[in-house]
Amino acid sequence: MKRNGQPTFGSILVSLTAFLAGACSSAPGGPPAQPTPAIAQAAPTVGTMPAVPATPTVGAPPSPTPSGPVWATRAPLLVANSEIAVAELNGKIYVIGGYPSSRVVANTVQVYDAARDAWQLSTPLPMALHHTMAAAVNGKLYVIGGETAGSGATTGAIPPTGAGFVDRVFEFDPATGEWASRASMPTARSGGAAAVVDGKIYVAGGRPPRGADFAVYDPAADRWTPLPNLPTQRNHLAAAALDGKIYVAGGRFGGGVGSEMTATLEVFDPRTNSWERKAPMPKPRAGINGIAARGCFYVFGGEGNDAVPSGVFAEMEAYDPKTDRWTALTPLPTPVHGVTGAAFLNGWIHLPGGGTQRGGSSGSTIHQVYRPEIAC
Repeated sequence: MKRNGQPTFGSILVSLTAFLAGACSSAPGGPPAQPTPAIAQAAPTVGTMPAVPATPTVGAPPSPTPSGPVWATRAPLLVANSEIAVAELNGKIYVIGGYPSSRVVANTVQVYDAARDAWQLSTPLPMALHHTMAAAVNGKLYVIGGETAGSGATTGAIPPTGAGFVDRVFEFDPATGEWASRASMPTARSGGAAAVVDGKIYVAGGRPPRGADFAVYDPAADRWTPLPNLPTQRNHLAAAALDGKIYVAGGRFGGGVGSEMTATLEVFDPRTNSWERKAPMPKPRAGINGIAARGCFYVFGGEGNDAVPSGVFAEMEAYDPKTDRWTALTPLPTPVHGVTGAAFLNGWIHLPGGGTQRGGSSGSTIHQVYRPEIAC
């Protein structure tokens, strides 16, 4: 309505109401994203391996984090070792063993306090070890297996079991600062990976001839139980626990750098005592590391990358167990390998240390942190 050629207050109010109603009916930023369909999986039969897709399935991020930088650094390590083990216990990060560029094997234990952004040395390991596996359960830290001899190095350590591999298990009590020996693994091995489900430590893989070994340790009973072999034998792999299952990804078949790598992802369900194969990683990688965070299996770094002079992979990828899909994420600013285990603290994945060149002589003190970009 117009009065004397001018719009009335009532007509303005009606027009404004219609505009606001139309604006509210549209989602900001365009139409809502459509959910990515999951890949149907045949129900596994105990003792059998369902078929895996010939090529990996890469999906869009299902649930992004708040905006902001995803990579940063924290206080550097005190000692630059490679082929180290990492575990988180009571809000502190333990970096265990390894060796420097001299390859003289170390018994060093470095501890990071996130509250102070500072490192300190703790009680050394009872024996010098590299390529060991570590996990924390019920307020104690466990260091499992490993090797006592480096390439041409002399360690003065306890005589090795077999070809330099050890079956030893050590328990650390932070309340006393002391290490104690526990029941040995069924076999001596190194270069495997560990994950914890229901207070038990599952250790998968290892350097040949122990690449298919799979066993579980119960700290409460101080007892090991052998389990069905890892279907794809390998070492220098990544492992993590999600929803009561153990996820094992990547690795290599031979004992040394340059051997054939794999992208295989296999999942063990303790309830059925069986393995199942899932969508492989986007590309084969070895010397990798992994951790469960925000419902995803994050896998990063690795060695064997012939496309770059360093020979180290920068990839950061996440697997969504709900959709059986991998997502490529922001790469590592400094590509690393030679670290087994990581820590997820205060919303950040901590990736301390690691080698920056192919082989075991390039350990660094860099302490990279990553804020997960997606949730699964």
